[in-house]
Amino acid sequence: MANIKELSVEEKLRALYDLQLIDSRIDEIRNVRGELPLEVEDLEDEVAGLSTRLEKLKGDLESIEEQIKGKKAAIEDHKAAIKKYTEQQKNVRNNREFNSLTKEVEFQELEIQLAEKHIKEMKASIEHKKETIAQSQEKLDAKQTHLDHKKSELDAIMAETEKEENFLFEKSNEYRALIEQRLLTAYDRIRGSVRNGLAVVSIERGASAGSFFTIPPQTQMEIAARKKILTDEHSGRILVDSSLADEEREKMEQLFASI
Repeated sequence: MANIKELSVEEKLRALYDLQLIDSRIDEIRNVRGELPLEVEDLEDEVAGLSTRLEKLKGDLESIEEQIKGKKAAIEDHKAAIKKYTEQQKNVRNNREFNSLTKEVEFQELEIQLAEKHIKEMKASIEHKKETIAQSQEKLDAKQTHLDHKKSELDAIMAETEKEENFLFEKSNEYRALIEQRLLTAYDRIRGSVRNGLAVVSIERGASAGSFFTIPPQTQMEIAARKKILTDEHSGRILVDSSLADEEREKMEQLFASI
């Protein structure tokens, strides 16, 4: 591989145009995937969020059921206390002791009523939670099915294009290594600023293939001479003559066909 300093202007232009053709091919492959990777990512986030919510709901349900068990145990304790105080009333020595025990029994009965009220409320809450869990599970299942379908779709596309894409990435890096950093920086900047990703374009019928603005004849002659790296004043794209572009396109088509 030639050293960067040894490259002529024409060699730099060829390397830049080849890099453009390779990167454009990678763009085409990515366009085939379209929004699928983002769709899969969004669905994965949704499924994770729904799973977390479902686990929390199930945890809440278990907590309520434990609270009901606690209330039922408390009711049994209160009943045992009532039995104890009632037995004690049989052996009291005076009305004051009897009344005191009566108040204790009444207190325990109120505690039982309160606990039963709480149990009733919690049972209603459980039914509501169960409905919400069922709805959440149904939604999660639907999202998971949709995610599995989209992932399968993406995997199929990836399987078809992975070999070619990896090969093209290697070639892209090879050509980038040939090009000086200043030109690479300009190339990447232009590619990032234009919608179609074309940073290096040919002259077609006297106009820039990227912007379609007419290029002055004198500039066209300079481009064809391949002694300077010139850009389209309207779009900032690097320009190459159509003959060079045809030669490099043919070379790259053969490369792509060999993958």
